[in-house]
Amino acid sequence: MAATTISSCIFCQKASNSTANNLLHFDERVVAFEDINPSAVRHFLVIPKEHIPTVRNLQRRAEDYSLVSHMLGVGQTLLSQDSPQLKHRFGFHQPPMNSVNHLHLHCFALPYAPRWKFVKYLSLGSIGFIEAEKLLEKIKP
Repeated sequence: MAATTISSCIFCQKASNSTANNLLHFDERVVAFEDINPSAVRHFLVIPKEHIPTVRNLQRRAEDYSLVSHMLGVGQTLLSQDSPQLKHRFGFHQPPMNSVNHLHLHCFALPYAPRWKFVKYLSLGSIGFIEAEKLLEKIKP
């Protein structure tokens, strides 16, 4: 499989179009939108405008920690406004489980719908889903 180039990355295209009417949030660093194939009652994605392929490209440095913290803050704000009564979950897929090679935070208002979709978001060590808070611990400078 060929590496994703920035020009062919669907999330880069989405991030560069801040006038799109389906964006839930945009600022100088990130954009947020609804997942086109939701796995929960509410399923939003928060992506950086900068092309970062996966969580494996993040390092223990202030810049990366700040970006992931900002992504999480945006996701938490969106879900607290949209569905404050539901349980929320935030995290990232780790390769090879990621579907798009552009860093993206999954923001869920649970329950999963349909219920079996929880399987896609199991923590399986270094290849499964990683909770946002756990990733922040790993990359804290």
